[in-house]
Amino acid sequence: MAVRWLRSRLFVQNAARLSRGLPCAAPRSMVVRMLETACLKPVAKHNNLWVNGSRLIRGRSVSAPTKLFFASAAASLAAPIAAFAAKPEDWQMTLQPAATEIMSSMIWFEQYTLWMMAAVTVFVAALLVYVCFKFRAEANPVPSRTTHNSTIEVIWTAVPVLILVAIAFPSFQLLNAQYAPPREAELTVKAIGNQWYWGYEYQVEAAPITFEANLLKEEERAKYGKEDVAAYPRLLAVDNEMVVPVDTVVRVLVTAADVLHAFAMPAFGIKSDAVPGRLNETWFLAEKEGLYYGQCSEICGKDHSMMPIAIRVVSKADYASWATAAATDVSLANKTLMASLKMKNAVATAD
Repeated sequence: MAVRWLRSRLFVQNAARLSRGLPCAAPRSMVVRMLETACLKPVAKHNNLWVNGSRLIRGRSVSAPTKLFFASAAASLAAPIAAFAAKPEDWQMTLQPAATEIMSSMIWFEQYTLWMMAAVTVFVAALLVYVCFKFRAEANPVPSRTTHNSTIEVIWTAVPVLILVAIAFPSFQLLNAQYAPPREAELTVKAIGNQWYWGYEYQVEAAPITFEANLLKEEERAKYGKEDVAAYPRLLAVDNEMVVPVDTVVRVLVTAADVLHAFAMPAFGIKSDAVPGRLNETWFLAEKEGLYYGQCSEICGKDHSMMPIAIRVVSKADYASWATAAATDVSLANKTLMASLKMKNAVATAD
């Protein structure tokens, strides 16, 4: 924490000096870039923020949003940046990269059964070619009248049974793991499907956190600071992501307010139907920070394809700062979180 505090202190000092037109220890271009990415806007319009940062260092009073911003930055500046994310890719032929142990097991099981099916397919195809060539009419003018063979019958009964057993054991283990979290849930979020957006309710002891996540419109990218199409892809990005801490068991209660929906996140290996009047439960434990995308996976009307799911996994320190701010203003909390993550990117790039 001392290193994080020192780096944030030096950054704020340099930023304050730069805002007053004075020379700074760090390269001017680097500080400008860090200021711009943190503010989400050009530096010239936000000199007051950095003056407040300087006031904070000297122990003077600052506004609550400014104090929250610098507290989040100090907790995360020295942390390694998480650039990991999962979303559909053009011409993708494999599953999305796994962000949970359950999804890693699913990918292993998929590859395990794929190679097994490939071996069976190749064997059967080779056997058919052999039979067609070996027992063609020209080679066998007098066909065999064999009606059964005990050895072959034992083999073609035993081998499929062994194959099924080889598939069943890891399959049952994976199925059991999906319904057995490693520990008690540390965070519970209720996901409510609506035509055509998702609503989230965080069940926390402090003030409740409730918000809606709508598809991000192209004309609103600048408003939310999400101009980067690679990070916020079209038809998958939302205005307010569901934010959760890394290495935390998150219980998701899934329901719907109108028609059938389905809450699906491929990178987490979860999919749960959202049924009006009924609560379904699933869980995940994200092991990597990043931004993950899913979609409603149940046809729910004309805008079914406009109902994406976005989950942002952050450090526990960033989540605590976000949750504190989101209790009163989700929009401000999201902007503060994005600023903190952009600062981490800028620091990592500078280093």
